[in-house]
Amino acid sequence: MSMASRFNMKHQTLVGLLSAMLLFGCSSSDDIVPDVPPSQLYADAQTSLRAGSWSSAVEKLEALDSRYPFGPYSEQVQLDLIYAYYKNDELPLALATIERFTRLNPTHEKSDWVLYMRGLTHMAQDRNFLHDLFNIDRSDRDPEPVKQAFSDFKRLLQRYPASAYAEDAEQRMIALKKRLSEYDYATADFYIRRKAWIAAINRCQEIQRSYPDTEAARKSLRLQLIAYQELNLDDAVARTEKLIELNPL
Repeated sequence: MSMASRFNMKHQTLVGLLSAMLLFGCSSSDDIVPDVPPSQLYADAQTSLRAGSWSSAVEKLEALDSRYPFGPYSEQVQLDLIYAYYKNDELPLALATIERFTRLNPTHEKSDWVLYMRGLTHMAQDRNFLHDLFNIDRSDRDPEPVKQAFSDFKRLLQRYPASAYAEDAEQRMIALKKRLSEYDYATADFYIRRKAWIAAINRCQEIQRSYPDTEAARKSLRLQLIAYQELNLDDAVARTEKLIELNPL
């Protein structure tokens, strides 16, 4: 076989594979879910939700959403999709659906639940299965989703203080505050190891201002002491030693 023939065969195979991938990628839940009346499709989706079959629920709810975007189930379908996406770990889709629902229904009676789910979804973005499985401390990873979740729960408490989700949101904010303080502590510790004394002091003081009731704030005093000692700032050393005495670990 000539080189040209081999090239043509490889080219045809590549084109075939790409075409198959495109066809597969363009397939939607409309191609998978039978064309049944919306009431039956909605009932089937609810059955999947109750059974915890999240992928199946997503397929049916997506089909409902695309086939009947203005139907009688449209609002509830979007609410169910938020939950199903969250449970199925399709977090970007959950957030996108939350944004869409909020934009179209700014005064909906379940707005507190939607805001609560936004916080849960942002929280889940900070989760890493392998870190949880092997109990790996990754307090140094980017806390941006945690900040978003904290903001969501704070907004929930401000807007809907009597919400059924307010108490849980408040408890989650405590855990999120701990996570954020530990991130800042890991950053301050990094500065100490790099002998960036001023940067370490600034970060320690930020922890103490923002998260004064956390363990990280008390631990940061010891890092701050090291930095002051290295800079030969005797008065600051004495003040920090006093603070350590008043805030034992």
